[in-house]
Amino acid sequence: MKTTRLFTLTAAALLSSAIGFAQAGAVDALKKFNNDADGISGNFSQTVHSKKKTQTTYGTFKILRPGLFKWEYTKPYKQTIVGDGKTIWLYDVDLAQVTKSSQDQTIGDSPAAILSNKTALDSSYTLKEDGSANGIDYVLATPKKNNAGYQYIRIGFKGDNLAAMQLKDSFGNQTSISFSGLNTKPNLSSSMFKFTPPKGVDVLSN
Repeated sequence: MKTTRLFTLTAAALLSSAIGFAQAGAVDALKKFNNDADGISGNFSQTVHSKKKTQTTYGTFKILRPGLFKWEYTKPYKQTIVGDGKTIWLYDVDLAQVTKSSQDQTIGDSPAAILSNKTALDSSYTLKEDGSANGIDYVLATPKKNNAGYQYIRIGFKGDNLAAMQLKDSFGNQTSISFSGLNTKPNLSSSMFKFTPPKGVDVLSN
């Protein structure tokens, strides 16, 4: 379960580069937003398909560049993942447990690196237009390194807004994410991304 939830972090972090203006071409839009955007917020629904089961979760997210994000699950469990620029905090409410790890080491060359470093998109991925389906235009992002952990990431735009994301990891697990209520100019401050473990929870370090 923890591996599945941590996997979501990378999907959450890719949002920082994925919102754009599709009429200019999905790849050009992706690059433009990666250069220009400073913040984003919204809602998500996510379905993870593994060999053993399928699980759907719901929640909200906030991103403030450079390097700050909060990914909050509300259904069917409550969990918060916060990146404060130095540390990633994963708070599992049901387990009353917090896990912390180095943000740089945890993110590496994964899509989450795009959140912390605006140049990571071009340096870590090969991008190309990937067709349209159901009114959504897709960009295919293929990692340049074989050890990136992902076979591919598809980023979908509907009109001017991000509509969907599809990821397939090196183990064959597939994640589909739908977005709604997007705000590309949210009123965010760095204080929103500070995390203090609640009293009485176990704190583990990776």
